[in-house]
Amino acid sequence: MLPFQKYLSIVLVLFLFGCQSDSEEQNDYVQGTVTSTSPLTTYLQRVAMVPTVQDNVIDGSTYCTIKLPYTVTVNSATIAVNTTADYQKVVDNIKANNYDDDIVRITFPVTMVYYNYIQKVIPNETDFKDLIDYWNMYPDLLSKINGLNINYPITINTYNSANQIAGSVSIASDQAFFNFIKNLNASQYIALQYPISVTDYNNQTKSITNNLDFENAIKYAIDYCPENNITPLDFTATLTSGSWEIPYYFADSDKTASYSGYSFVFKNDYSVVATKGAVTETGQWQSTVQYGVREVQLMFSSPELSKLNTNWKLFEFNNSLIRLRNVGTGTSYLYFEKK
Repeated sequence: MLPFQKYLSIVLVLFLFGCQSDSEEQNDYVQGTVTSTSPLTTYLQRVAMVPTVQDNVIDGSTYCTIKLPYTVTVNSATIAVNTTADYQKVVDNIKANNYDDDIVRITFPVTMVYYNYIQKVIPNETDFKDLIDYWNMYPDLLSKINGLNINYPITINTYNSANQIAGSVSIASDQAFFNFIKNLNASQYIALQYPISVTDYNNQTKSITNNLDFENAIKYAIDYCPENNITPLDFTATLTSGSWEIPYYFADSDKTASYSGYSFVFKNDYSVVATKGAVTETGQWQSTVQYGVREVQLMFSSPELSKLNTNWKLFEFNNSLIRLRNVGTGTSYLYFEKK
């Protein structure tokens, strides 16, 4: 039997039509392939999540939605919510008069569909409020990426390094894609077959031809689809609040382990203090916005931390997670997570 590394290189190059350099071979990496932990994979799973924000005026949660059809009562008017277009009827009723209570009362029982396609029957208002309170405990859970719809079917090539079996699978829906990604294990490599057709929030159809193209389309949706920007946050205020650690760092290969145990405190005077055990190093940070894109520059002097001295561009962030990337000859990623 061929050694795993050589066998993986041969199978993936032939089967997935990737191009592999000598340095990439050393990292068990083939261009175009991703794993369950790759940034693109996690973004795509969020694209494939259940749409949950359209009925927020009714259920008040970004992590679940009420399964159609059902009825609500608003200002003594009973409204049948049979399609997504009926959400506007609820909004119109709320806006019709400035002197009524505008309370949306749901007629129970209803079935709630969570962002991950799990469904649960909610028999009464008490259980409904308990469920919403539960989801409100996780305000920084990364939610669905709205404004980008994949036009199915798509085909994914697969390779399992544990049993050295290659194959392909056809995906016909968001739910099937979500579950496919959820069930990936650490030994599986996948490659999307391009081109893939997507439709953006302006109802414009676009052909995606490679992984970076797909990631850029997702970035555009995060930045510009109104449904992804429900609660605007101040980046500098977020960065300078609390202590951060690095849950993911990728530069040619996964180098996260090199920064395990570090904590980073970003200060308003543009200094950043990195601490690991009894060792502390003070560097500098700065952030600017160029042509609508926020850039973050880190400046450290030690050999290990200076590897982070890239002119990073912000991909997305919330109160507890900051995701940065740099696109050059390859794509590097740096994530900070609130400790």
